[in-house]
Amino acid sequence: MSYCKEEGKDRIIFVTKEDHETPSNAELVADDPDDPYEEQGLILPNGDINWNCPCLGGMASGPCGSQFKEAFSCFHYSKEEVKGSECIDHFRNMQECMQRYPELYPQEEDKESSSQAESNTGSASAALTEGSALSPESDSTPATSNVSSDSASPTESQTAS
Repeated sequence: MSYCKEEGKDRIIFVTKEDHETPSNAELVADDPDDPYEEQGLILPNGDINWNCPCLGGMASGPCGSQFKEAFSCFHYSKEEVKGSECIDHFRNMQECMQRYPELYPQEEDKESSSQAESNTGSASAALTEGSALSPESDSTPATSNVSSDSASPTESQTAS
């Protein structure tokens, strides 16, 4: 004998083996493609852009939302041989806007360097105390340390012992 039990917000239905053996008589309702609350994906059935799609990651809103919409719309509706080639100015405007808000739209190299900096904070402080900091003349080349020529390299010291 099947029965139903409610626990808070949940409803638990216990069924017997016999209940499972009989075919269901439940009728499934077809999804309405025009339902505005139904998740539709990026492109709606009528070909329009779904600005509420979570796949856009919120780019359609925020301080550069209008520039993003202009650039993305231009690209989506482009009929050019090289799709979107007429949209360069729209994408340039979007990029300029995003550069004004680096905390909201970090550049890829900014993301990589900040994540590397976070993971290397302990070793960076140790490196600074040992004199291996970057030289002031160039931000990309490490300063050389003075190592005497009579000190053995790790492979030489291992073979010598």
